Amino acid sequence: MLYLSAVRTAAWIHLMAEKNETQRCMMIEGFLNYLRFESNRSELTVKSYGEDLEAFEAFFQSLDKHITWETVDADVVRDWMEHMMDAGNAATSVNRRLSAVRSFYRYAQRRGLVDKNPAHGVDGPKKKKPLPQFVKESEMDRLLDLMADGTNYEDVRARTIILLFYETGVRLSELVGLDDLAVDFQNRQLKVTGKRNKQRIIPFGEELDEALRGYIRLRDAQVVRQDDALFVTPKGGRMRDAQVRREVRENLAKVCTLKKKSPHVLRHTFATAMLNHAAGLESVKKLLGHASLSTTEIYTHTTFEQLKKEYANAHPRA
Repeated sequence: MLYLSAVRTAAWIHLMAEKNETQRCMMIEGFLNYLRFESNRSELTVKSYGEDLEAFEAFFQSLDKHITWETVDADVVRDWMEHMMDAGNAATSVNRRLSAVRSFYRYAQRRGLVDKNPAHGVDGPKKKKPLPQFVKESEMDRLLDLMADGTNYEDVRARTIILLFYETGVRLSELVGLDDLAVDFQNRQLKVTGKRNKQRIIPFGEELDEALRGYIRLRDAQVVRQDDALFVTPKGGRMRDAQVRREVRENLAKVCTLKKKSPHVLRHTFATAMLNHAAGLESVKKLLGHASLSTTEIYTHTTFEQLKKEYANAHPRA
């Protein structure tokens, strides 16, 4: 009798396991079909979601074979995320897989297959913001020396524009919007209208003073301006954003191999150079026109990374 009872118990456990496996497969397959036929997701996306769910299931079963999709809780989801981060997965990959699990549970909850969504409210890892790219000081010196030989209007204008970006850190829109009246030669300062029409005053040095005076003399001798714009095309119209971007890109390509060669890179270059030469963070914030100091602080990471590279290259025991 005891033997028969044990056999029946084993058979019942096996039957229940098969039932749970069938139910699990139906839940996942139902979700994948929902993605295919109701959400019109691509087959590649469906395949990716299926693999993410399989990976999650393998993880929680490795913790405890008695854990099921119905009994998973938020701590298990967080443990899975930590496991993926420890394995070297990027934040974007972890967030994508978390999104797949979250979507699956939303589907299952709406259909009454589970009571709760354990992934709801679980925050994914924050993506690391890429550090701002900047041009090395030696490269900027070389570029400005190369451009000093230009004598025609467009060459002189290009050098003046690049020098102004480098010495003041203005945004592209701010430079394009400059009029002659914005330049105060007596006090060597620039009045800039930034975001939300906020104005700020930026000082500039002797080199930019000479460059601006030379550019304006040449411009007024050769170009008939259509308005009060500081930087104009040979036909006299205010330069457009795209024209300045192209001018900066073509000239930066002469001295650096950065993937991005834009006016904003020159803004980063200004900020990095200022901090490298002991400017205070609050001062750089005001010069850049940042509303928050936290926006400016990213440049401290840039200068520290540069410092680490220099240390590694220079120290004999690094």
